[in-house]
Amino acid sequence: MYLNCKTFFSLRYGTIDTRELVKMAHERAVTTLALTNINITSDVWNFIKVCQEYYIKPIIGLECRNGHVLKYILLAKDMDGWFRINRFLSTHLHKELPFPDRAPALPGVFAIYTWGTMPLNELAAHELMGIRPRELNKLFRINTLPYRDKLVVLQPVTFQDKDYYQLHCILRAIDQNILISQLEPHTHAQPDETFIHPADLVESFEQYPHIVSNTLRVMNECNINYNFKTPRNKKYFTSSAEEDHALLRKLAFEGMLKRYGASNAEARMRIEKELDIVQQQHFNGYFLITWDIIRFAREKDFFYVGRGSGANSILAYCLQITDVDPIDLNLYFERFLNPYRSSPPDFDIDFSWKDRDEVIQYIFDKYGEEHTALLGTVTTFQENATIRELGKVYGLPKHEIDRILDTPFTPDLSGDNVQQTILRYSRLMAREGKAFPNHLSIHAGGILISEAPIHQHCTTYMPPKGFSTAQLDMHQAEAIGLFKFDILSQRGLGHIRDAISIIRENKGVEIDIHDVKTFMKDPNIRHALKTVNTIGCFYIESPAMRQLLLKLQCEDYLTLVAASSVIRPGVAQSGMMRQYVHNFRNKDKVQYLHPIVKEVLEETFGIMVYQEDVIKIVHEYADMDLADADILRRAMAGKYRGQDNFAKIEQQFFANCRRLQRPEDVTKELWRQIASFSGFSFSKAHSASYAVESYQSLFLKTYFPAEFMVAVINNFGGFYNRELYFRELAKTGVDIQPPCINNSNYYTKITGNTVYTGFIHVEGLEVKWMEGVLKEREAYGPYTSLEDFTARTNAPPEQLDILIRVGAFNFDVHTKKELLWKSSLLLRHRTAHAEHVQPLFREQAPDCQLPTLAYHDHEDAFDEIALLGFPLCSPFSVLKHEQRSYIQAKDFKNFIGQQVSALGYLVCTKGIHTSKGIPMSFGTFMDVNGHFIDTVHFPDILRRYPFQKGGFYILEGKITEEYDVYVMEVSSMQKIGYFEDKI
Repeated sequence: MYLNCKTFFSLRYGTIDTRELVKMAHERAVTTLALTNINITSDVWNFIKVCQEYYIKPIIGLECRNGHVLKYILLAKDMDGWFRINRFLSTHLHKELPFPDRAPALPGVFAIYTWGTMPLNELAAHELMGIRPRELNKLFRINTLPYRDKLVVLQPVTFQDKDYYQLHCILRAIDQNILISQLEPHTHAQPDETFIHPADLVESFEQYPHIVSNTLRVMNECNINYNFKTPRNKKYFTSSAEEDHALLRKLAFEGMLKRYGASNAEARMRIEKELDIVQQQHFNGYFLITWDIIRFAREKDFFYVGRGSGANSILAYCLQITDVDPIDLNLYFERFLNPYRSSPPDFDIDFSWKDRDEVIQYIFDKYGEEHTALLGTVTTFQENATIRELGKVYGLPKHEIDRILDTPFTPDLSGDNVQQTILRYSRLMAREGKAFPNHLSIHAGGILISEAPIHQHCTTYMPPKGFSTAQLDMHQAEAIGLFKFDILSQRGLGHIRDAISIIRENKGVEIDIHDVKTFMKDPNIRHALKTVNTIGCFYIESPAMRQLLLKLQCEDYLTLVAASSVIRPGVAQSGMMRQYVHNFRNKDKVQYLHPIVKEVLEETFGIMVYQEDVIKIVHEYADMDLADADILRRAMAGKYRGQDNFAKIEQQFFANCRRLQRPEDVTKELWRQIASFSGFSFSKAHSASYAVESYQSLFLKTYFPAEFMVAVINNFGGFYNRELYFRELAKTGVDIQPPCINNSNYYTKITGNTVYTGFIHVEGLEVKWMEGVLKEREAYGPYTSLEDFTARTNAPPEQLDILIRVGAFNFDVHTKKELLWKSSLLLRHRTAHAEHVQPLFREQAPDCQLPTLAYHDHEDAFDEIALLGFPLCSPFSVLKHEQRSYIQAKDFKNFIGQQVSALGYLVCTKGIHTSKGIPMSFGTFMDVNGHFIDTVHFPDILRRYPFQKGGFYILEGKITEEYDVYVMEVSSMQKIGYFEDKI
């Protein structure tokens, strides 16, 4: 009877969670239920699974709308009908076509029109007419018996009750970006689109029993049979399982020769073991498809990193999917693939952001768009954004919305009905932690490759990215046996990729960046790591990571692997990072909680650092099986938080420990540590992959520092803003020049020992015009003068002004002020020409007598600050302030526990909240020597001395020390300008 039900996946329209919809139906003794969301099929498989839990027969379909106009409802009779619906919707979404007035005759599909939109006597075999209870009066004096097989009961379900009807109206206003008072009736649903009890629904049609009977017939004809346990990915890379297995074996042993040589018995034994498990789990094709993607990337000379739990596999190492040696790190393959694992594993392959799209295109070309799609995701309304959207709908000014947001826990809204309404509906949208879907988006890197056509499983759409994208998120895809290939992009790889190319051009040196084992033994790289010379290096440049590496006295691979995981929130926020550092610095004095803890965690000094550590403790200490450990792993990955499985594991953990008579205090402490991992944590293989990339960056920075920093700048930095990377570039001793009209490119370039800043950094330059200027130079040679430039480029006055001020004509004998004076005369007499159609005889430039204009050495720096955002010289060299009296960062070790005064140039800040929710902050400044000053600003100090954007600060505070890391606890802070000479 309920052939038109919507969930909140009818974006900005429905208000019912998928599970809640099915539960509501179950409570009303409904035995068959249809899901027909508006132009989207994202939660169909979740709907079917929940229906199965409640023994309700699911019907799946679609509500087709052009804007606010409902055209028809499509219902799938079977899986072929579902395929046709998905393909029909996908075609219209890809081509942005409106739905036709008449539903096409799709095999296995019913089409239902609303009353009055189609003549009854013109309905085709697949077409039906729906009657709502409130429309029954329209059947008066109509003989419906001749159309008994065409009429069906149509009771839409869109929201739960009157309260949610109002929320529905709010969502419609948000969707149209209007005030709720401006909402027009035809743009929202009627108030009766709720669950009417089946008995009441049948009773309302008592005069038309044939309509009820026909509705039941239609429901009986719709049968969706779907086995969720059947794998849906492309089965074979070759043409059969046998061929796949043979090819994987061949590639594995060929790779073993390169990685280990022919006589490594341990490697051979492990390869054989993994080949057996892969064969049993039907995973040969997945390995080979991934290998083929890597093969393509290597042929194209694309740099990549394979990371994640896939690095536990020696097969992945031998196939060059990863550069992490699992034997070296004692990684166990079962973390990646084992019979107990409830979710399919995947490889994470990172490419440069410049190469990734070409890799994705290769996958689409290789396996066909009919079988390939990017994985989608659903962006939800976030708490603050929800309140802002609701505030706009109710017409609140910004300051009143800010008032609600600034006091989220105890807002004083007495007597303010509008603000109370906003809070009430924002809480409805986040009821039980279920945020409302807002719009579809694209997963960070997931790609689906299916055996059957992708539209057998889902609809696809075409976002601006330009690749067909599934209306499925990772959970839905996983539920139906479609597991993703992760093809990700990462700026850190862009640094490495471009650095290799720049080094080849500037130094003529070819680099084997995959020779990581050599890098790990290099004494110069070990020194760079120990002294934390890591700015620009992937994952090890942030203030927190720099401090951690110093505390760990890190100079080797294993310590770096541990640091990459220890710093993650799950470990750090539980206090285990601090404990790990303490145990590391006092290795001989570590006291283990229990003998089993020592046996399992001796490598990490008694601290759970990796996901594997938690799994081992659960398995060894609490005697829990690997299936439960896998559930725990999923919770630790941060992707499945909020599911109630975690609570079940907790109960079992304590029950098993009581059965085993484990000490209660030890059990509680171990579980406290385990629970902290339910935020974010890494597998050991993932940390190892990050560490490998860190070593690659460190090698480039150690031996080719200037070229490496140029690559970092051209990939738009990393953790810090671009100014700091220019400061780091200056430390290499190169000559950094401002953008030059004859030497600079759009991106920054290095020639010999000279770096020319790229035009991309100049604020206000028009990209297309500047590209034309560079093409003109490439085609017809350098510009000889300002006169030559204006004649050849037809420069707009404001663009020429920017170029002169930033120093692009420094090769000219005249000063900037003289050039600006001259440019106004040149542009006043310019004649427009077609593209590079120059006059046969060039007019003589106007003869102008330039006045003598004063010039100060700081003017260039201030022009650069205005146009680049920072000076190319050291900002301290421009500062007109007495600097000699301040303590420098390198001398902090001599003032532990003492109050000192330092002068710092702000690099970055990190705000956090105390356990009581009060804001505090950490700061990073740079001193005159380019050394970092790390600061902590406790709540009271931060309130009295807040940060005021970038620039110079006089810092007063006490120097503290913890394991060779020196930090200033700020007691006062004063911002000063370039010309201020007061303390």
